[in-house]
Amino acid sequence: MAQVKIHGRRAAWAGRRREVSDLVQECLVEAWRLPPDKRFHRFLLLDDEDWICPGRGERYLILEILCFEGRGDAGKRALIRALYDRLVPALGLSADDLELTIVETPRVNWGIRGVPADELALTYPVALEP
Repeated sequence: MAQVKIHGRRAAWAGRRREVSDLVQECLVEAWRLPPDKRFHRFLLLDDEDWICPGRGERYLILEILCFEGRGDAGKRALIRALYDRLVPALGLSADDLELTIVETPRVNWGIRGVPADELALTYPVALEP
């Protein structure tokens, strides 16, 4: 399971939501082997006066990836590299205009389909080999 929050300027990203979402999802499928249909992306786009980030470009993006713990450092590094390798050139960003945070929590802390997530049978791996 992974939920993605995508923060950016409304003026820059409002018309490009699908493009950004598709690129992020491709990276999650590649690096973490999530099923392609497991897409939970939220765009939190702000007006210029609500987005204060000196030294960053107009297209500055912040991605927060909320996920079950267990992917290990190698899995997290693979996702970070995939996101920079794909998003930066495809979206015309500099590496300074993309920041990522991976926030892991135990599966028992998630409620999904009426139960704690540690009671769910998943169709994809969470603990990946290094």
